[in-house]
Amino acid sequence: MKTRACPRGPRAEAAAARLLLLAWAVLQVAGASGTADVVVAYNLTWKSTNFKTILEWEPKPINHVYTVQISPRLGNWKSKCFYTTDTECDLTDEIVNDVHQTYQARVFSYPADATDYSGEPPFTNSPEFIPYIETKLGQPTIQSFKQVGTELNVIVQDARTLVKVNGTFLSLRDVFGKDLSYTLYYWKASSTGKKTAKTNTNEFLIDVDEGQNYCFSVQAGIPSRKANQKSPESPIECTSHEKGMFREMFLVIGIVVLVVIIFTIILSVSLYKCRKVRARQSGKESTPLNAA
Repeated sequence: MKTRACPRGPRAEAAAARLLLLAWAVLQVAGASGTADVVVAYNLTWKSTNFKTILEWEPKPINHVYTVQISPRLGNWKSKCFYTTDTECDLTDEIVNDVHQTYQARVFSYPADATDYSGEPPFTNSPEFIPYIETKLGQPTIQSFKQVGTELNVIVQDARTLVKVNGTFLSLRDVFGKDLSYTLYYWKASSTGKKTAKTNTNEFLIDVDEGQNYCFSVQAGIPSRKANQKSPESPIECTSHEKGMFREMFLVIGIVVLVVIIFTIILSVSLYKCRKVRARQSGKESTPLNAA
């Protein structure tokens, strides 16, 4: 006698579907349990001046930590700032290897007990960053200045960077070459009307009115850029004829005093020698009289 197979009813299929849904939900909860309290980084921003480059982001961590990775385009990722509670990471030592390269970074978020963490952590990518084009120019420094007659000479000191070649740190001029220019803003100390002069070197030599004091500042620039073209202006410096006159007067007085001292020394030595010679001669003349 054959046993007839019972056909599967709608209730059995519904129960099986519910079991599958429940199993999927359990798996999802188990997979998400490690990242439930992790907040993904946002607002990733590059901050760079004279190639000193820091990546910043938000928010401040509470129950999680961050690790940063950086990579040149088509290169390998390198981890930096491991399991940090900071919201910034200094990436200067990576980008100075090739300032013309395009870089991207990403910030991973881990639970606070990251050592026991397994799985792929959530992360956020940064915008691309090209140091040569995007680093800001720092405030320049006036190395020296001198006004002689109708000529004002101003020399700008190039800032040092952390870019290295053969173990030597390069200056901004070394890195940018003729792309780097300086603008001099100058005006009479008794006036507010500014004039400008530009140079692709580090030295200005401009015509001014004799006997007038001048004030001036310097600004670095890269005209070929679309953004971040100019640096902040340097601190203002001013010439002073009174100071120059005092310097010259002190110089003259110093020379006169030095000449007097030298003359006095020579005169004293000469008088001493003369006295010595006279003393010897007097001794010789008195010897025959004593013998007689």
